[in-house]
Amino acid sequence: MDGLIIGFDRALKVISGVAAASRATPAAATTDTELSESERRHSAGLMRVNHVGEVCAQALYEAQGRFSQSADIRAQFDDAAREEVDHLAWTAQRLRELNSHTSVLNPLWYAGAYAMGMVAARLGDARSLGFVVETERQVEAHLASHMERLPQSDHQSRAIVEQMRQDEIAHGASAQALGAAEMPRPVRQAMRAMSKVMTGIAYYL
Repeated sequence: MDGLIIGFDRALKVISGVAAASRATPAAATTDTELSESERRHSAGLMRVNHVGEVCAQALYEAQGRFSQSADIRAQFDDAAREEVDHLAWTAQRLRELNSHTSVLNPLWYAGAYAMGMVAARLGDARSLGFVVETERQVEAHLASHMERLPQSDHQSRAIVEQMRQDEIAHGASAQALGAAEMPRPVRQAMRAMSKVMTGIAYYL
């Protein structure tokens, strides 16, 4: 019962955008630059997508950790989730600085990702870890594309995205080292398709 209460409280905080980072935002080391209105809107759309990705990451790690069959793997999911909280807080802060908002569909994103994480965990730890590896691989590519799409003058958003990209690579490597199984090609393709739908909607909503 205590675990359920803690999990529910964590979900509410994630969905509502209440997150406290343990590390200073990478944007703090950059110089603020004036953005045009179109640049500001574009940066906000991309950072909203990134924030949604972190909402989904919290749901995935919560579900996969809760239903994992190994204490070591549960600990790995907990550690990764704590680091992802930094990403959640950084992107939410950046959205506020850009005079924008987090996705109004965050409850839906969280619920869908939690369901996916639960299914992955039920398939066994090796496949669950494989799901993490493939997720982080796709997220890393997605963040790399944002580095190309963000305005060159938006140094703060770019610093955040680059640190997130490095962290995601490390998370994928950790999952791989624990014995991740390769995801079948149809699963990888389905994950990419769902990601495109999510990013397309979250950019605006």
